[in-house]
Amino acid sequence: MAKYSDEDIRNCVKITCKIAGDYLGISLNAVGLGMRNDLLPIGFAVHTEDRFRDSWSYQIIAERLIAYKHGKITEVQLENIEKSLNTIIEKFESMKKDLLFVLSEDAEAEI
Repeated sequence: MAKYSDEDIRNCVKITCKIAGDYLGISLNAVGLGMRNDLLPIGFAVHTEDRFRDSWSYQIIAERLIAYKHGKITEVQLENIEKSLNTIIEKFESMKKDLLFVLSEDAEAEI
């Protein structure tokens, strides 16, 4: 099992489940299952389904992984981060709708 330091994790271009598992001392399957079931707060597990396949992809965030290993991240902190991100996304969606409305009015005015 490869050993990774905090700096090694920070310098990774892409942190895979294998790297995260080696860093935490657990199997790559435990990382995937933990992320899928919201038990391992080190990033995001994205489920993709289409007619031909059913798959998962993982985005592991270095600082979350490091904080989790050192016991410095709590579920409450994560919930606050995710609520803030959801608020930001909702505001951007609203701005996008407003912009599309303005652009459609401008297009109609040109006709």
